[in-house]
Amino acid sequence: MQKKSTRRFAFLNTRTLIALFLCAATTYLIVMPTTSGLAFLHAPSNASQGTLTFEERVSYQRAIEEVYWRHRIWPKERPDAKPSLESVMSQAQLEKKVADYLRKSQALEDYWQRPITAEQLQAEMDRMAKHSRQSEVLRELFEALGNDPFVIAECLARPALAERLITNWYAYDQRIHGELKQRAEAELQANPTVEQMKQLSGKYSELDFVKNDATQRKNNRGAGHRLELNDHEWDETVHKVTAMFRDRTVAAAVSAAKGTSLAQIKTGVLSSLQEDDRCYYAAVVVNKTEDHLRLATVTWLKEPLESWLGRAESQVPIEIAAQSHSYKLPKIPEEGTGCIEDSWTATAGPPDARDLHTAVWTGS
Repeated sequence: MQKKSTRRFAFLNTRTLIALFLCAATTYLIVMPTTSGLAFLHAPSNASQGTLTFEERVSYQRAIEEVYWRHRIWPKERPDAKPSLESVMSQAQLEKKVADYLRKSQALEDYWQRPITAEQLQAEMDRMAKHSRQSEVLRELFEALGNDPFVIAECLARPALAERLITNWYAYDQRIHGELKQRAEAELQANPTVEQMKQLSGKYSELDFVKNDATQRKNNRGAGHRLELNDHEWDETVHKVTAMFRDRTVAAAVSAAKGTSLAQIKTGVLSSLQEDDRCYYAAVVVNKTEDHLRLATVTWLKEPLESWLGRAESQVPIEIAAQSHSYKLPKIPEEGTGCIEDSWTATAGPPDARDLHTAVWTGS
């Protein structure tokens, strides 16, 4: 299940407008140093039997963190030497990382009845191998985990898969967000005008969309609460705004039709309550011309996943039984064109201006 990105604005998908400089997560992986050049963290005897203790998982997590830390660039401007992993990450932090992904795995099973299966873990390992931008680095990581497909599935694939799956299931679960939705709908029904919207419990904001050519956009983009759009961006915005004020059937037809114009959008009319993966929101077109649109929105943020997990932590055990399965170590392609350390290449020019975006610290 895929969810839509949420900002420039609640209804805009800015990912299509921003050139990313990030490579796949696997580009950060490397192996622990030893005198022989590679460190093999041999799987405990019970790993071959399809079980892992919490302590063993923490041990493997340390190997993974050594990988990340060893591969992390230390600024040349820093006069001091790069510290050891032990000085920047405590044993308690390692244990928390393991507890987090086990808790998320268990929550998928207990709360959504979607336990992570062995087939899913195998598919996740295959995905990592196929899409890695630094094949040799990923190969070294596999070696650091003893080239044991069971350990790789449980300690490398499971954390990534659990995070992705629980984020998707959590975002639209009405058992968790339904009360917020009902409150937002009630407030909007009682306060349908722009002036009344400013008094609601959600966050009120206004944003101007202006259709401009490239020269004007270069000089004006990002000025205050104003977004300069080219012809394609402008047409997309008009389609999406129009769709917000119609039922789904009509919206689909409008979005597919060419030549959708601002004439189809009425000013001062409140949209129905909209939803994306992080919030509920409603909008009103304040004013418009042929090349300008001012949109007012009020937004109610959903409870963040980590906050909900923190409250549910006492209900979810951190120990789960590893699945006994005949995993296969995926073949990692030979090194191809990927990320080169300490180098940057612009792929599509600077990113567009952003407004009202949110940043979240994930802990790494």
